Amino acid sequence: MILLIYQLIISIVCLALHSQAKRVEVDWNIEHLQVNRDEYYTRKAVGVNGQLPVPPVYMTAGDTLVLNVCNSLDEPTAVHAHGIFHRGENYNDGAGMVTQCGIPSGTNYTYEYKIDQPGTYWLHGHYHHQNVDGLRTPLVVYDSNMDKVPITYDKDVLISLEDWYPVPMMERMKEVQDPTKPFPPPPSYPVALINGIDGNKTQAVEFEPGKKYRLRIVNIGSTEWFKFNIAGHKLTVIEADGVYSEPYDVDGLSVGPGQRYSVVVQAKPSVEFNYAVNITLFANFVPLLQGLNPRQYSMAIQYQKGAPTNDEGISEDQMVWADDIHMQAFDKQPLLQATRTVETTAGSKQYSDNVTRAFLRTFPYTTPPKVPTLFSALSTDTSAFDANIYGAQTEAEVIDQNDVVEIHMINASPIDHAMHLHGHTFQVTEYGPAGNNTGKATKCGKYPMRRDTFVVQAHRYIKVRFLADNPGVWLFHCHMDIHFALGLAMTFIEAPGELQRTQKVPEELKQMCLKQGLGVSGNAAGNLGLDMTGFPEPPH
Repeated sequence: MILLIYQLIISIVCLALHSQAKRVEVDWNIEHLQVNRDEYYTRKAVGVNGQLPVPPVYMTAGDTLVLNVCNSLDEPTAVHAHGIFHRGENYNDGAGMVTQCGIPSGTNYTYEYKIDQPGTYWLHGHYHHQNVDGLRTPLVVYDSNMDKVPITYDKDVLISLEDWYPVPMMERMKEVQDPTKPFPPPPSYPVALINGIDGNKTQAVEFEPGKKYRLRIVNIGSTEWFKFNIAGHKLTVIEADGVYSEPYDVDGLSVGPGQRYSVVVQAKPSVEFNYAVNITLFANFVPLLQGLNPRQYSMAIQYQKGAPTNDEGISEDQMVWADDIHMQAFDKQPLLQATRTVETTAGSKQYSDNVTRAFLRTFPYTTPPKVPTLFSALSTDTSAFDANIYGAQTEAEVIDQNDVVEIHMINASPIDHAMHLHGHTFQVTEYGPAGNNTGKATKCGKYPMRRDTFVVQAHRYIKVRFLADNPGVWLFHCHMDIHFALGLAMTFIEAPGELQRTQKVPEELKQMCLKQGLGVSGNAAGNLGLDMTGFPEPPH
């Protein structure tokens, strides 16, 4: 009798939770626009429903996102939910020619998936780098149980940061890849957009005395970093890339492309002053030039309209900056014990055609396969375990289910890189100097922080670990899109046997490939076995 009552209570609770979940339906007509977002340049961009910025998407963990896409561009498109795992539905990852063919021009397609991951994410184009030209917006997933949040707070505020270039991405790429011109080309200096508008016109964030505010800081930009701090206020980090952290007090954040933080800020007890929010757009890989790199922006924390602004603060070199290695995961997951190591080195070189490209191991990932890599993994039976069928350029690494993979990445270049893995979060376990540079290694604590996008600094190495518990085909790439376009990427083929047993690509996705003359089965060339006839040789 007691057991029956217990089962009835559990059923009622589950039914109540299910009834609270919603379908969050979003319609996107993706189209080209002529826009002026910075008061300097009118340029071609990629927008949604006739507008930029694309409105943020808000939902609660347990809800289902229904994203109805109408492709009104003159080229294919695809949409990736950055940081969402897509367990059991790898085909929803939205990575063009990795997990799907692009949605053809003039075609509609609906992405539909349940999201159980509370945190701060973003949606963006993942075909021909359309995100750089505007197809991007934050995705906020509220926690359905506030008892799980490291610090309770009173209000939730989104602060979206992005760089905006004066010309479209493809024009920049033509210049970068022109064999008749020197590499790198003259620098291009972007401006900052804050919450989608000119960073110089950003509205103040209103604070009430004594309240606690969760600020979600999202870098949805394509290339550059942002620094963020608030005069006279500490920032308590509670989330990085959708993963809760133990509360971690800092003075400022440095946020790389694709990264997100949530910080809780305790409001002052009085309305005597308003306070400056200092936001800096910067890059360490283009020349410093006053007013262009770095670019300084200031918004305000407003306690009372008309109150004087207090910009008190400490110098940047005295600030405590958020650092992954010093953060601890709130759920106290211990350090994973690596079962295999993948060695990577971020570098670049000039090839025989006089074009400079980037690589993580041997070849630049610049030539997409003729069959989406997921489709190859699903259709090639035991050959799916052979990395060679995916094409040399994909730098495919086949891993087993529940492997603990350590990526040891050496950055041999003078440029920082922001590296993102689809379908997973990493434990950030160690970093230090590389090559002939001197210094000590820094190692993580007992409960390493996890995130889906990490930064490896110039001339340094980093070690990160992830558990292969999500069968699928997952892209690992630099989120500085110019580097991604130059080839700084590779692919993990995770548990292909389990993938074949448990997942199937919807017929609609296959038809989109066939409509464009692309394959839906076989190896990267659309052939059997190791027959790569018709597939381009990697550059040499």
